[in-house]
Amino acid sequence: MSAIPAYTKIDSGFLAQLVTILGAKNVFSDEVSLVDYSHDETEDLHYEPEVVVKPVDTAAVSALLKLCNTHHVPVTPRGGGTGLSGGALPVYGGVLLSMERFKSIISIDTENLQATVEPGVITEEFMNAVAEHGLLYPVDPSSKGSCFIGGNVAHGSGGPRVVKYGTIREYILNLEIVLPTGEVIWTGANTLKYASGYNLTQLMIGSEGTLGVVTKIVTKLIPKVQNSVLMLGSFAENEQACAAVSAIFRAGVTPSALEFMERRGVEWVVQYDAIKFDIKDGVNAYLMIEFDGDDLDTIFKDCEKVNTVLEEFGCTAVLFADTAGQKEELWRMRRTMAESVKSNSVYKEEDTVVPRAALPKLINGIKEIGSRYGFESVCYGHAGDGNLHINIIKAGMSDEDWKNKLKDGIVELFQLTASLGGTISGEHGIGLVQKEFMSIKYSEINLNLMRGIKQVFDPNGILNPGKIF
Repeated sequence: MSAIPAYTKIDSGFLAQLVTILGAKNVFSDEVSLVDYSHDETEDLHYEPEVVVKPVDTAAVSALLKLCNTHHVPVTPRGGGTGLSGGALPVYGGVLLSMERFKSIISIDTENLQATVEPGVITEEFMNAVAEHGLLYPVDPSSKGSCFIGGNVAHGSGGPRVVKYGTIREYILNLEIVLPTGEVIWTGANTLKYASGYNLTQLMIGSEGTLGVVTKIVTKLIPKVQNSVLMLGSFAENEQACAAVSAIFRAGVTPSALEFMERRGVEWVVQYDAIKFDIKDGVNAYLMIEFDGDDLDTIFKDCEKVNTVLEEFGCTAVLFADTAGQKEELWRMRRTMAESVKSNSVYKEEDTVVPRAALPKLINGIKEIGSRYGFESVCYGHAGDGNLHINIIKAGMSDEDWKNKLKDGIVELFQLTASLGGTISGEHGIGLVQKEFMSIKYSEINLNLMRGIKQVFDPNGILNPGKIF
């Protein structure tokens, strides 16, 4: 897929065919709709589609893709629009395929600990639904209250509890997908083991809507735990907090969440979200550590082990959340940090991930690179996974430097990440904005293999073009 295919512009005849296939109430070409679906949460980027469609079932998606493939019309699938890599931006116009009407939880199988769900279900609503059956779906990205589970699949989403429970890859058993040519297939089986040829389910996870459109999802569930304890450690230096992370695991415990927050991010979230939190003098970094399980005695023993580790790395104070309300307040502080930081300045967010023992070198390198290029950075993220979100703040950079020199700084950030054994995205995906940096991590051999897979699935290149490569 080295060359951009010649796409067909949509005319009145094509629109009429869309209406015939989908029904007039599911096809939108008014300017308000085109603008509404021209952006996601990626910086300040806008690309208007030529038409927005909202099908309601798999058969309609199949008919749509057959039509678009025949006429070489690009199709951009979209979930909840919360993405941060431009993956849902219709960069070549064409059809914007919104999955928002696929919002049914089809079944919750309490005997096999599985559920079948449509991709337009909001992640938190799905979590709450299975919780009513005493079950847990632990994949909880920060945008869980608005993102769709289909978008989570497309981007291989993680979240705070990956550190104990794993990413979404550990919880997707099977997928119904519509190929770009319109054929409908299931990718695997509703089983915990799978050794029957290539694992197409895993291939689809994280493919960012470039290989097929997911229309049904079979997930694994686990029993819901009964108790959790949340603690917050304060540190004078970022490096101390980051160095403590791998030591916590070496002490023989596995938290259900382990989050890093820089002081500047906490200051902004307190201002933005009116959260009551006392920021002490001399504190510049925090680790938020959660343990969960059914046995409180075991949880508290793990907390004691962690407390010892934190002291060894210069932790100045440990706060235990005493009430459910205090837990929720601390989690709200972490989950709204990205929104709070972005409300203050022009920004660009990166999503680096390294082996967790390399976090001190990563945080030091980020600050050193920022100092040379003149940008400020506010870092936070899933430290237990080595996943650090870097919000680059324009601060003192001139408009010219922001436009022309920032990219060089980002290249250095990614080169540093790769040199530490990491990669350029842990959970946000590549999409539109990161594709130019893929060669920092991957050789041309790697990229050509990926392009070859894309060619097999999508020979006319109609599905989510302009992404990843």
